Amino acid sequence: MWNSFGDFLSMGGYGLFVWGSMGVCLLVCVAEPITLNLKRSALLAEVQEQGTLDKGQSGS
Repeated sequence: MWNSFGDFLSMGGYGLFVWGSMGVCLLVCVAEPITLNLKRSALLAEVQEQGTLDKGQSGS
């Protein structure tokens, strides 16, 4: 058990590992949806551009 908040943060000497792992996990959980949305938007724009190019080329 922890007697103080400092003891809680130090986690019996493993605080750096515990809180570092939690930080990396949180970073990945935040970054993943952002990068997926950016990639999705880029892919949709590319598909839309390809459709526009195909229509323009078929009229020539």
